[in-house]
This record gives sequence, C-alpha cells and structure tokens, in this order.
Amino acid sequence: MVSDIILIGPMGAGKSTIGELLANQLGIPQCSMDELRLGYYREIGYDEELAKQKRETGGLWSLCQYWKPFEAYAVERLLSEYKNCVIDFGAGHSVYEDTSLFQRVEKVLEPLPNVILLLPLPDLQESLQILNDRNEYIPDGSPNINEYFLSHPSNYLLAKFTVYTKGKTPQETCNEILNLLG
Repeated sequence: MVSDIILIGPMGAGKSTIGELLANQLGIPQCSMDELRLGYYREIGYDEELAKQKRETGGLWSLCQYWKPFEAYAVERLLSEYKNCVIDFGAGHSVYEDTSLFQRVEKVLEPLPNVILLLPLPDLQESLQILNDRNEYIPDGSPNINEYFLSHPSNYLLAKFTVYTKGKTPQETCNEILNLLG
C-alpha cells in the first residue's frame, strides 16, 4: 500500500487537482497545505496585519519572504499530524533561501519515499510561460515568483521523482504517478 504522497511544485503546477484525483483513486484523504497553513502559522505568532502590510508595501515577493519561517513550521506540523494521505504543498512550502529552514523541511521529507515534483516540462522557460498563463491573477512583479520557484534548487533537492504534465490530462498525470509508485 502506498503511504503518504507529497506533491510539490510552483504555482499552477496542478498539485491540488492531481492530489484530489490521487486521493480519490487510492481511497485515502487529501490534505491541502493551502487549506491548513494559516492554523499552523498562527501557532507560532503569525501576524495577519503585518502580512497585509508587507503585501501592500512590498507586493507578493515581500509577503512570501515573511511566510518562510511559518511555512517550514507548517510542513513539520502537517507531516507530524497527517499520515497515509495525499498532501499537496503550497508553492512556497518547498523552496527556501535560508539553509536552516531548508534543512528542517529536508529532514521531515527525507524518510518519505513519495515526494513528487510536478512541472509542465523539463524546459524551465517554457514551463514558466505555461505557469504564468495559468496564473493570470499573479501580478507581474520583480522577481516573477514562479520564475523563482522554477529556478531555485530546493524543489529539485527535495523531490524523489519529477512528473511532467504538459500534454496530459490530470487523470493521465495521476495514472503516471500511480504507475511510478507501483
């Protein structure tokens, strides 16, 4: 029986959609970090007013930087609390500049064999274009947040497998993952 499946990747990669299909097909729960994260963030002093201020003054990039310690904590908490499920991370929950935060996440993911990076395709520029087209609501900013997520090494270091989604339906991608995991 397949144990936890962790889906990581940039915004718009299909983590939640594929996660739902996998969970339904395997008959196990889906845990979406985007739905659970704020509860975990609040446990260690997340300030929603400060987050709002950072978003207004520095944009999405500033907000994402504020989230980093909270994201690492949320990964640790979620993985300690939920077992035998499909977990889809938020885009930032697997990308860290700070070495100590990265090592914390690496430590909790290391024993888990099914950490899967979802990307449109190996070509990062074409992947970026596809992801940006999917995420029209993301304001153009500097830096482009998905460009950062694609170019940063964290996802590639944490993933045990990479699955490319371009030209596949979500169900085809789900089937590929199930075949990959045996």
